[in-house]
Amino acid sequence: MNNGTWTLLRRDGVSLVLAEHGPSGLPAVLHWGADLGPLEESDLDGLAGLTGRQTAPGTLDAAWRLSLAPQESEGWSGRPALLATRDGRPLFPRWEATVEQTGDAAVEVTAVDAAAGLRLWTRLEIGAGGLVLVDHELRNDGGGTVEVAWLEATLPVPKTADHLTSFTGRWAREKAPATSAIPRGSTVRESRRGRGGHDSPWVTLASNGTPRNRTGEVWAVHLGWSADVRHRTDRATDHVTLIGAGELLRPSEIRLETGDSYRTPTAYFSWSGSGLDGIADRFHTWMRERPQHPKTARPLVLNVWEAVYFDHDPVRLEALARKAAAVGVERFVLDDGWFMARRHDRAGLGDWEVDPAVWPDGLEPLADLVRSLGMQFGLWFEPEMVNLDSDLARAHPDWLLANPASVPAPEGLSFRTQYVLDLANPEAFEHVRSQMSTLVERLDIAFIKWDHNRDLVEPVHEGAPGTHPQTLAAYRLIDRLKADHPGLEIESCSSGGARTDLGILARTDRVWASDSNDPVERQDIQRWTELVLPPELIGAHVGPSPAHSSGRTTALAYRIATSMQGSAGFEWDLLSCTEEETEQITAFAALYKELRGLLHTGTVVHPDVMDPALRVRGVVAADRSQAVFTVATVASLEDALPERLRLDGLDPERRYTLRVRGEIGSAKHGWTTPPWLGKDPVQVSGRVLAEVGLQLPGLWPVQAVMFHLTAD
Repeated sequence: MNNGTWTLLRRDGVSLVLAEHGPSGLPAVLHWGADLGPLEESDLDGLAGLTGRQTAPGTLDAAWRLSLAPQESEGWSGRPALLATRDGRPLFPRWEATVEQTGDAAVEVTAVDAAAGLRLWTRLEIGAGGLVLVDHELRNDGGGTVEVAWLEATLPVPKTADHLTSFTGRWAREKAPATSAIPRGSTVRESRRGRGGHDSPWVTLASNGTPRNRTGEVWAVHLGWSADVRHRTDRATDHVTLIGAGELLRPSEIRLETGDSYRTPTAYFSWSGSGLDGIADRFHTWMRERPQHPKTARPLVLNVWEAVYFDHDPVRLEALARKAAAVGVERFVLDDGWFMARRHDRAGLGDWEVDPAVWPDGLEPLADLVRSLGMQFGLWFEPEMVNLDSDLARAHPDWLLANPASVPAPEGLSFRTQYVLDLANPEAFEHVRSQMSTLVERLDIAFIKWDHNRDLVEPVHEGAPGTHPQTLAAYRLIDRLKADHPGLEIESCSSGGARTDLGILARTDRVWASDSNDPVERQDIQRWTELVLPPELIGAHVGPSPAHSSGRTTALAYRIATSMQGSAGFEWDLLSCTEEETEQITAFAALYKELRGLLHTGTVVHPDVMDPALRVRGVVAADRSQAVFTVATVASLEDALPERLRLDGLDPERRYTLRVRGEIGSAKHGWTTPPWLGKDPVQVSGRVLAEVGLQLPGLWPVQAVMFHLTAD
């Protein structure tokens, strides 16, 4: 609805109301949150009366309402949404805006400042699931050079949002949340790694009190960009609170000559009235509606990295392929170590040719065997990187994306003995593209594990900051390979989960959530990764015990239960499995294939529990005909008699049969062993399960039980 004064957008339980025009000429957001219904003009006028801050002609040296891109010219004392200069002089835009509603749930705003020679285009859309997408594009319509310091997307949240949750982490422990009171004033979280990084801000959450899984209001923002980002909050005394995000730009990184434009990465905003699960549901619904979202069943994967590392032996790997097929693996992925001089991580990157010293007959015999066994063949690449000890670097030292003073790296500053290849250089781009494309065609590669194992430190492209052009070039390379090889799937790996944003996932088919296969660490890593990504996009493998990343010993049943929560597979030398383990992983493969249609399409729920040692997760079918829940412990329980678990998301009017899925293996427990853990199924209504719940067993530390509910 647009009547020249108001614009109302509605979709999937969310409303966004724009008022035209604020002091800057740009519309202001009056409301973003719960659906207000099909409002009349009088309702919108009433909304303005209810939410305004002062009656005219009252005088205020501050904006009446904040616009879509708040500026100092509005009296806004917080961080401006746009900071730019022309030929070194500051720009203070005074916009004249036109608003065009392009559907029930989308609007485009075109704003012009003729005197400043600027044009700002903004699009807001409520996408599937109620996820709000915000894009800006700034064009230089004047003379000289406009340098953009930043251009960020913001939306308002109520003053009652008093807590802030952000994320940090490290290698093998990604996406660790931290919650505190919202700081006063304008605050910024930055990532300057040239990739998201293990400590990426990931998502910023504002909430009424500490956020809970299933209840309470939460507002969230995520930036779909695979490099440097800023997340911002503005808690001013005289305005509503803002949350937002934008690309972190280095000085002179974006310079617009006459007619040039800068388009921001899409910022994704999610509101929920039902806690964190409501935030996730909006993201998951939107992602599953994308045309490129994987439509086929997610195959059970074996990646050979932790099975062989750099010790590539064709005979052993062929035996491993046969074992994988025998237990039910559907995709066999050969990891790092297959190309020239790659016996360790200090040489070979950039030379994407099969090493005849290790593979005298090439990779064709292995690839042919894999396909003959009914599996897809996948291969590891790290296309954006190069070792100095490589034919490529020796022939083209000018193709490095680096400060020349740092090549070779000073003592102690080497980053994994590798450098970044400047893909924004057309010759470097074509070199990598042609080598990769040749192998994809020759070996009929169905899947690429695309790795990215270092930060971009002092990235210099043609004498200027190079992170922005490098990221766009990486996107173009992925897009080109997928266009040239229809059906090719690509996984985004970056030392594990250091690049898992919606920018990279606009063109890849899953992410490797972490290099940690320790299932205890994985419980939380995967839980917070699926705050944005649906589980079918999150690689989650059964690794060996003890875990190579932590040394922790865990039961196979626990590792299987954790893997079932994502796109499942193995990172393990299956040839070393005992007969009992082989039987167990074969049963796991069959169970995964039986349940993945539910696990990868249903609604993910995380019932709130009191005991900090518990991790409870479920997936409920869209029609609520069935559900799978997993109860796991990461430490010892506080009480001998644990709490009851209320199961959310079921149909209260239907009766369900509950049975434990023992295929994953049995869990150890003591003190409390409720009857439902027995062999006989239990039948009960969804209402009882939600309101009374089921008695949890006294699970030992690091144990898991999985149960399946089917409606009668």
